[in-house]
Amino acid sequence: MELFLQILVVVTSLLMIALVLLHRAKGGGLSTLFGGGMASNLSGSTVAEKNLNRFTVLTAVIWFIAIVGIGLVVKYQ
Repeated sequence: MELFLQILVVVTSLLMIALVLLHRAKGGGLSTLFGGGMASNLSGSTVAEKNLNRFTVLTAVIWFIAIVGIGLVVKYQ
């Protein structure tokens, strides 16, 4: 169980790094490489940007739960 949670933390950590880099900043982020720059300038926030936000939050929640799970497994072993 502990090994699974450790692997989950590593995978979600790497995914979080990639997702945060994809977010649009003031000057445009890496998300503009995928065609999101022009549409987001015209309409404010696109559906793709909203879905990216949701996926980032979901990944962060999974990461947090895995961290707490590792702590509980180590404490009660």
